[in-house]
Amino acid sequence: MVKDFDTWNEVKKVVDEKERIIQDFYFHEREVWWSTLGLNIGVESDGKGSDFERPILIIKKFNAHMLWMVSLTGKSYDDLYHVKINHGSGVSWACLTQFRTISTKRLLRKVWRISKEEMDQVIDGVIRNLKNETPTKCGGISEPEGTNTSSINDSKLASS
Repeated sequence: MVKDFDTWNEVKKVVDEKERIIQDFYFHEREVWWSTLGLNIGVESDGKGSDFERPILIIKKFNAHMLWMVSLTGKSYDDLYHVKINHGSGVSWACLTQFRTISTKRLLRKVWRISKEEMDQVIDGVIRNLKNETPTKCGGISEPEGTNTSSINDSKLASS
């Protein structure tokens, strides 16, 4: 698939120049918004359409200019890196691997707000992934097989 980075670059310039508008103060954690995420590299979530947009879930509001988010998808997943979210028009999955900081200039329009219980599941999933923990079948936490997170190979870092 050929990506049109030149068109995204033009859209990105417009988004960056966007004036602060009142919506910047009226977004909250647990809300789902359509957002201009852009055309990204590799497996990073791309936006779709002329505004390169996709739905995102606001995880943490820092101020009127910056937030943490995860992107959402309509594709069904049953794994450790997605959390199912129910809403009025169906079901979405929060992509925990797409956790990142964005500018509020990217926000386009609010769609809905998820329940506190679903938000807790998303946050628990993000924390679990940040800690590199994997749930076991009996409900406890264990390291993935063959994973050693206690040390970093310094020779690999030195050669980078």
